[in-house]
Amino acid sequence: MLPLTELTTYDDVMRSFSWDRLWALFDGDRERMNLAHECLDRHQDQGTAISVKFADGHREHYEYATLSELSSRFANWLTTLGMGHGDRVALVLDPGKAFYVSLFGTIKRGAIAVPLFPLFGPEGLALRLHDCQPRLLLTEQRAEALSTQFPGMRIVTVDDAFWAALQAASPTYTPDTRAADLAVLQYTSGTTRALPEAVKHTHRSVVTLMIAALYGVGLRPGDRYFCPSSPAWGHGLWQGTIAPLALGLPIASYAGKFEARRICEALEEFHITNMAAAPTVFRLLKNAGVRDRYHIQLDKISFTGEPMDSDTFAYIQEAFGVTPCSMYGTTEVGVLIVNFPGLQGYTVKPTALGKPVPGWEVAIVDRTGQVVPRYQSGDIAVKRKGQWFSVKDRGYCDAEGYFYHEGRSDDVIISAGWTMSAVEIEQMLLKHPAVMEAAVVGVPDALRGQIVKAYIVTQTPTAATQAHIQTFIKAQLSQHEYPRQIEFVTELPKTPAGKINRQALRERAS
Repeated sequence: MLPLTELTTYDDVMRSFSWDRLWALFDGDRERMNLAHECLDRHQDQGTAISVKFADGHREHYEYATLSELSSRFANWLTTLGMGHGDRVALVLDPGKAFYVSLFGTIKRGAIAVPLFPLFGPEGLALRLHDCQPRLLLTEQRAEALSTQFPGMRIVTVDDAFWAALQAASPTYTPDTRAADLAVLQYTSGTTRALPEAVKHTHRSVVTLMIAALYGVGLRPGDRYFCPSSPAWGHGLWQGTIAPLALGLPIASYAGKFEARRICEALEEFHITNMAAAPTVFRLLKNAGVRDRYHIQLDKISFTGEPMDSDTFAYIQEAFGVTPCSMYGTTEVGVLIVNFPGLQGYTVKPTALGKPVPGWEVAIVDRTGQVVPRYQSGDIAVKRKGQWFSVKDRGYCDAEGYFYHEGRSDDVIISAGWTMSAVEIEQMLLKHPAVMEAAVVGVPDALRGQIVKAYIVTQTPTAATQAHIQTFIKAQLSQHEYPRQIEFVTELPKTPAGKINRQALRERAS
């Protein structure tokens, strides 16, 4: 029987899947496993593991063997510091050698890695550090400020002395972890007004992760894979880093402020064949208009984090010759619905999330937890331990079993008794020729309860443009769904994962 990585048709995947066959992809078993071994140590003869494109234009490459050795040195260095199983290590680092060595070295030691976004302000960082209580924090540039803010915490700067200390440590280390031991604490983006949830990932989480890797991203032997999302966040760490490395594939990442030309340079220089990113990334590429300057040959493109508007979908098909495939899930549960990129016998519907992945049962349910008829809106839910678990998104399912997204449950806007989808309004706004980016939220209104407010990026922020946009939406959707308020902005707030931060806009409007 072929391994799951070699199945090429949709029917074969759905017929042949089993959890035991997922476990067969790894050296570890249900009792003993180490995530760093699965991602690095067993692939030491595979050559380049990670290539990083930096915003200043330079690039770096790290071999599997090099990262395996350096992560072992890091694990031994942690031992000399008295750190062991269960201790937290906070990584306030951009993608680069230090990040990957410390991430996998921490995991190899049996400690718990806590990736934290380097651009967090003092409050955002403090919330997470007070929550996870790390015994060690690594940083490249902020040691003095962090030492002042967190007296008593061991803070190490990644500098020449740090690398010298690693070189003095032994290059061999044998991991000793159980599959159920914690390996990573991953914070969701959230806001600084409420503590984001720390999602707990064990070493065995990599097994469930393979569902996203194989069927959401379409990873297969021979792929050269690029995910520009920061590995401080779920998409960039799990789908962008851990999943492909666990399969022994070469990957690329991006460090620094987004620049469309640098992304295109990475696609060309690293000979990328498979790319995953948030829809916002592809919209920015479209608006930059630089794709034709580069020789890019992509076979598979996937996106996640938010719906993709039809114009950007069409741009990807025209610019890259590839149909983009949606991947949908949650940080807490994992990937649930995909469009199976690269699989023969599967048809992508442009506006659909796709169909459920093998191994999960997904449905649309009402507020009482009952499955609703086809085409009826409700909550997207997954069956766990015999019960439907809502993932707090709205949607519906068509007659062929394709699921469609209608926005977060808290993105539903109810105005004068009318229920409206922020996502639907946003996607229609993006069809207007003057609209470059758009985000919609519901704001309080004394008469209607809520009204629609749109934040719009445009090159013509005039009263005439506003009136034309409102008339356009009235004609395309309905007389009640148009944005009664429009605020023109130079840019939309985004989470570090590239998604529009609607919570920030709600707070701005309140």
